[in-house]
Amino acid sequence: MLNFDFHNPTRILFGENQIEHLAQLVPARARVLVLYGGGSIRANGTYDAVMAALDGRTIFEFGGIEPNPSYETLVEAIAVVKRENIDFLLAVGGGSVIDGTKFVAAGSLLDADPWTILEQRAKNVSAALPFGAVLTLPATGSEMNSGSVITKQATQEKFAFMSRLVFPQFAILDPTRTYTLPARQVGNGIVDAFVHIMEQYMTVPADAKVQDRFAEGLLQTLVEEGPRALAEPDNYAVRANLMWTATLALNGLIGAGVPQDWSTHMIGHELTALYGLDHAQTLALVLPAMLRERRDAKRAKLLQYAARVWGLRDGDEDARIEAAIARTEDFFRAVGVGTRFADYGLGKDVVPAVVAALEAHGMTNLGESGEVTLNVSRNVLERCT
Repeated sequence: MLNFDFHNPTRILFGENQIEHLAQLVPARARVLVLYGGGSIRANGTYDAVMAALDGRTIFEFGGIEPNPSYETLVEAIAVVKRENIDFLLAVGGGSVIDGTKFVAAGSLLDADPWTILEQRAKNVSAALPFGAVLTLPATGSEMNSGSVITKQATQEKFAFMSRLVFPQFAILDPTRTYTLPARQVGNGIVDAFVHIMEQYMTVPADAKVQDRFAEGLLQTLVEEGPRALAEPDNYAVRANLMWTATLALNGLIGAGVPQDWSTHMIGHELTALYGLDHAQTLALVLPAMLRERRDAKRAKLLQYAARVWGLRDGDEDARIEAAIARTEDFFRAVGVGTRFADYGLGKDVVPAVVAALEAHGMTNLGESGEVTLNVSRNVLERCT
């Protein structure tokens, strides 16, 4: 018997021209802070479309949220919220902007240093400002979940928090807004979504046939559509399938009631915090190494993955497992994301620093069963060379 509580109040508006509905979604008398990253939303017309839909409201702006949103930047946004009496937030961008907006939503109503939200894993969050999202980069699924990952540059720490109070009220997903994304961001998004699925699927058998088949279908969709998204950037059907897959990868549905891993993510967070790698780059590094290191513990699911996702059903079991992992690596490289330290100018000398950071942050028993000790993490990192 599976036990789970699937709670997701986010309203999704999917399709071309859905931004126009902001006029009905954002309260007419709201004092709105629009948060975004760099200049891409201006270049592709998203900024103008958002502002047209919000016409007549009191609008403030906060730009410059980084690909790995930083505490230092976001506390500046919190200061704007307090100074201008903001009562509604609108995130326009990818997962990093939405993650940052969640932090701002919670931190603006907290009578303490906002970083304590991360330190206490949101146990001190009792209220948050309402907000919505306009997604321009499918990757993290942040548009339909209650999680956020924030980096503190001063201390090179990257932590996550979750709170039901920071679900977006709504999320607008218009695939046409992704046509002009750089190839690097598209590839990163594909890998990010793929590993999100794997962290909830590649564990141990739980007799959860619906979640397994759902996860396998999402993985197959990424394998089929990922390279096409790079080759055919203005193919609406491809971008729509990619966008919806990334959302479903981490909205809580495929992980409901099943064991979850997340050790690849925790190790990846330390690599990003210490060396500035893109989040997806760290995942492409760590996941294949993690699967090889833990192939015995994950044997049953690896064989299932090999058969159902990659069509590897015949021959020696160990050979099938290795072939499935190798195809995973090939797929990551096919969408432009490297799978070895050398691809990012790093070497084996990074291993001690990452292991030390894991220990300092209490990441000493990771994985679905707590078996990813510091020694296992060290072995995984050494396999990345």
